[in-house]
Formats: sequence, structure tokens, C-alpha cells
Amino acid sequence: MPMPVDLTPTEIGGVLEVRTKRFHDERGFFSEAYSEKVWAESGFNEIFVQDCLSKSAKGVLRGMHYQLAPHGMGKLVRVISGAIFDVGVDLRRESSTFGQWVGRELSADNGLALYFPPAFAHGFVALTEDALVYYKCTAMHTPESERAIHFADPEIGIEWPMQPTIISQKDKDAPPLAQAEINV
Repeated sequence: MPMPVDLTPTEIGGVLEVRTKRFHDERGFFSEAYSEKVWAESGFNEIFVQDCLSKSAKGVLRGMHYQLAPHGMGKLVRVISGAIFDVGVDLRRESSTFGQWVGRELSADNGLALYFPPAFAHGFVALTEDALVYYKCTAMHTPESERAIHFADPEIGIEWPMQPTIISQKDKDAPPLAQAEINV
């Protein structure tokens, strides 16, 4: 029997909060994390072509990453263990929300997932030790198309719930949005 999914629009068009039903009993819970058929019946028709997994220590920041068109990558992000603060920034130049961000705490406990469509920069900070993040992607990773914007760009103003403590040099060196290469 297919299990229901709740796809709720956020304050930025195209970004969805995703909740899949959890069935609890004395063993724990069971949830159908993704079903192409059930999701299509709910109006979601993106096709996923790659799954990724990352493990991060508390304070690790990963982001804000995106890929140039035609390799734009939509991402369905969920946490398997621990918790993160997950963020997407709208890079659609013609959008009324260009340069705005949406963020949510995702955790193994709350079961919330987020879907960011292509043309969004994505990143997160790990709120717990050993945060295990699993995401499905609508495009393959294409190194020559990958770009980043600075996670602390004051023009965007992301309100991180904690100060990141471990940041890659690539992410530290990322340009602000006003200087970033964007082709969507």
C-alpha cells in the first residue's frame, strides 16, 4: 500500500517542505521516503538521477553550492542521523525572490525534508555531531559547472543558528552573490 506524502510550498516558490508519513510501533517506525508514483500523484514530477550522502561534525558548513545551467541540480535533502540547518538561496534572476533564502532545521527526529529546485544555491551547517545527510539530485554532479556563493554574504543575510566552525577553503573563498557567475 503506498504511503502518503505531504508537499508544502514554502515562502519561496518552488521550494517544498516534505513530510512522509511515519508508522510507529514497538520496533520503531517505518516510512516510505520516496515513491515516484505517490509523489507524481501529489504533483511532483521531477526525476532524480543521483543520490548523495555526507557526514559532518558539529559546526561543519557545506555551501552555498550550485551548478550552472544546463546542469542545474534540484535537491531533495533529508537527515538520516543528527540535525542540520538547511538553506537554499534563490538564484533565478527573473524571480521576485532572487537573492532571498529559505532555511529549516532538518533532523532524524523531526523527519522534515526540503526540496530545492534547480537554480538554488544550497548549503547547511551541522547542528550535531555526525550529522548524516542524504539527498537525491535531479542532475549529475558536473565539476566544471559547480559554483558557490559566500555563506555569510550580508546582502543575502542568512541567519545561521550557530556560527560555523569548520569551513572548506573553497567555501571561505566563494564570492558574494553580486560577483557570482549565474546563468539562470
